[in-house]
Amino acid sequence: MDTSYPREDPGTPTPRKADGAAHTVLTPGAPRPPPRDHLIWSVFSTLYLNLCCLGFLALVHSIKARDQKVAGDLEAARRFGTKAKCYNILAAMWTLVPPLLLLALVVTGALHLSRLAKGSAAFFTTRFDDSDYD
Repeated sequence: MDTSYPREDPGTPTPRKADGAAHTVLTPGAPRPPPRDHLIWSVFSTLYLNLCCLGFLALVHSIKARDQKVAGDLEAARRFGTKAKCYNILAAMWTLVPPLLLLALVVTGALHLSRLAKGSAAFFTTRFDDSDYD
């Protein structure tokens, strides 16, 4: 299934030379793949990872990339697709890193408190004699 844009209309006549033979124009170099717009990733970033509206910005740039790809401006589509990808990565990092840091702080705090509790438990098990109060 070909999803590349713009689609060619099969009913359009092919250009012909004066002698009536069809000709083909070859462009040098390997064909580049069509630019990616990251639309599905941007939709998920908008719905689930929309901290500081980075997911929404990614969605806007993805839609612009798709529009430019349909219009035939592949360089602009590639630029907008790259920006959408960057915003998606920032949205994912901005949403995933703070909870991981909080989890790390809770774990290290719990470990520190357990060591502190072991040291203070020894204080409460100390028996004092009456001679200690003289």
